Amino acid sequence: MAEKMATREAYGRALAELGETYDFVVLDADLAAATKTELFRKKFPDRFFDCGIAEGNMMGVAAGLAAAGQIPFASSFAMFAAGRAFEQVRNSIGYPHLNVKIGATHAGITVGEDGASHQCNEDIALMRVIPGMTVICPADAAETRAAVEAALKYEGPVYMRFGRYAVPTVTDYTGRPFEIGKASCLRAGNDVTIAATGFMVHLALEAADQLAVEGISAEVINVPTIKPLDRETLTASARKTGAVVTAEEHSVIGGLGSAVAECLTETCPVPVLKVGVQDVFGTSGSVPALLEAYGLTSDEICRHAKEAIAARRA
Repeated sequence: MAEKMATREAYGRALAELGETYDFVVLDADLAAATKTELFRKKFPDRFFDCGIAEGNMMGVAAGLAAAGQIPFASSFAMFAAGRAFEQVRNSIGYPHLNVKIGATHAGITVGEDGASHQCNEDIALMRVIPGMTVICPADAAETRAAVEAALKYEGPVYMRFGRYAVPTVTDYTGRPFEIGKASCLRAGNDVTIAATGFMVHLALEAADQLAVEGISAEVINVPTIKPLDRETLTASARKTGAVVTAEEHSVIGGLGSAVAECLTETCPVPVLKVGVQDVFGTSGSVPALLEAYGLTSDEICRHAKEAIAARRA
């Protein structure tokens, strides 16, 4: 695995780099230093708008800019972009299907010491239920860079989810673009499928290594686009292994696990077990302690994988 970088950092770098080639604008809600959009602001001050601590208003401004032909990236913490501004995202961006890109950083419990008020474990559920909204959760810095460019070129609203905590690079987009709606197999296997998104992808790969020592062959599927979901890839893997585990830094309600279960219920009914936040709020603490406390670990993925295999055989 290559160097570690937070996907929020990669988001800021991507905006600053892509700004040299593409014509778009960036909005922030007084959090440019944290969301890393300050990297874009320093290079293109005339194309950057700080809307202050008024996220709902920022989404309305973004909608207006999109209606006038601009491509706006509206950035804030996930709790504010998806939570506080939900009505404006739904009614002003989603309903008219405007070309707004939402960059939501500091998602999940890896916000750490900021605690439950800022640890957004509900945003994927909120955004995927909006008709026509595309939802992307990249696994690492390389995938973030590729996903931001793909979102920029895509016509329609996109919600992109980024994290505060540094993660290792496990994907390779050298010479190929990010394809919205496509999952990818990072590790082939026959006994169980581990479908993971975002922060949990590198832990899914670690879990596959641990399972291999015990003679269990795990297939690892990276699912960076939660909506639209890559039903074909997930169904093919489930048919091969007969048991599925999902892993996400999000509530097990309404996120990747729910999306995968909904899909496989229709296409290939198999046991589907979910690793994620179990219908509880977060709490303040160090990231390693929180990951352990909430079961977002490779060991927990392994435990669920064995249970899924046992359920398949029952």
